[in-house]
Amino acid sequence: MNKLTNNEELIQLRGIRFTFGGAQSLFEGLDFSLRQGERLALLGGNGVGKTTLLRIIMGLARPDEGTVRLFGQNCRSEKDFAAARTRIGFVFQDADDQLFCPTVAEDVAFGPLNLGLPHDLVHERVHAALAEVGLAGFEQRISYHLSGGEKKLVALATVLAMKPELLLLDEPTAGLAADAAERIAHLLRASGLPCLIVSHDRDFLAQSAVHAQYLQAGRIRDPLTETFQG
Repeated sequence: MNKLTNNEELIQLRGIRFTFGGAQSLFEGLDFSLRQGERLALLGGNGVGKTTLLRIIMGLARPDEGTVRLFGQNCRSEKDFAAARTRIGFVFQDADDQLFCPTVAEDVAFGPLNLGLPHDLVHERVHAALAEVGLAGFEQRISYHLSGGEKKLVALATVLAMKPELLLLDEPTAGLAADAAERIAHLLRASGLPCLIVSHDRDFLAQSAVHAQYLQAGRIRDPLTETFQG
């Protein structure tokens, strides 16, 4: 996939139509875009499809109609989405969907190893990512035995270890104490990475996002109606 210049669209969705089981319509002609450098909050009530929208971007759910364009390339097949996913860090709403190895170190190393990186570099990335999220020394902890908040931080570390170009975060602070949420907000700001954040945590969004868009009645409501930061 192509490298994009500043201000180009990393994500472009056009005319997205999506139904559950061919019956309940969730999106009708939805358009959405995210540009290089943007930190955007996606807001909306429960059940409006915020998580589904993230899954469509990742190719984990396929729309009935419309186009998904990532990093300047149309994504139609699993091969297209698989290539894009190597450049996107996706933090799932439920950390248990992201952690499946016996130890924390193995979970964090899984993605970089799948990229074919040498073991010494993977080792460095594991330690650096865990230190970034405040879990230095957790390498040999059993993932299954972690608290909900610790699992959430490990899930973020698995993403950071991949060195992504774009972050998608689904309720990243759920179950976290205030200091851990602040740490994540600081990481997002310091990383300089464009990101799309789904969260009900308004304090967190005020620290991590710049603008907000609203998902309502199957469409993104424009113009931007809320600014968190200048």
